[in-house]
Amino acid sequence: MEMVTLNGIDELKASVGEEIGVSDWTQVTQEGVDAFARVTGDDQWIHVDPERARNTPFGGTIAHGLYTLSLGPAFSYGLMDVQGFAFGLNYGYGKVRYPAPLPVGSRVRMRLGVDAVDDIPGGVQLTTKWTFEIEGGDKPVCVAESIARLYSGG
Repeated sequence: MEMVTLNGIDELKASVGEEIGVSDWTQVTQEGVDAFARVTGDDQWIHVDPERARNTPFGGTIAHGLYTLSLGPAFSYGLMDVQGFAFGLNYGYGKVRYPAPLPVGSRVRMRLGVDAVDDIPGGVQLTTKWTFEIEGGDKPVCVAESIARLYSGG
């Protein structure tokens, strides 16, 4: 994975419509999914009971949708560095979908694209598209818009 540095509003705006890059593959482990379940309190058996999940159409446990989405910041930080702002904040997410399951034991990566850069008081609102895919999969496991606000002064 190659890091792309975008410096300031003009370079951000010039990147709209572009794919920034694709992250490295990351292994999804049962230990990681179990830890996520403990932290969130979401211990639904399809995520944490490999024996019971073996008898489902998935053939085993699958990661939580929010587990998948939570990988986005780390993948993003490895792909894009935005300079020229005092600070940025996560503003939210839009159009989050999970078209396919993320099986435990698979490898996942993320494609990062810039969808929009809109002026706001004191900075810009940056909308990026996150597309998570599994190795050998024919559909993404998650597609989401990540919305951040970047401020020039602080």
